[in-house]
Amino acid sequence: MNLANAQEGIEYIIQRIETDDEELDSFLFSLGCYSGEPITVVARKRNSCTVAIKDARYNIDLQLAEAIII
Repeated sequence: MNLANAQEGIEYIIQRIETDDEELDSFLFSLGCYSGEPITVVARKRNSCTVAIKDARYNIDLQLAEAIII
């Protein structure tokens, strides 16, 4: 299951990042989004979602959310 399909308010563990785009992969890593890290969907909007990673919140689009496998 990817993060775009996750329920709000439930903590998930990132299994892997599925992308061939090296820039996208390094961007997610810089946010603290990598295998084994807990992540929570805080809110969902039409084309984006707000996630909590470590002690920070980020607004990511659905393309990024679909690359994060939980």
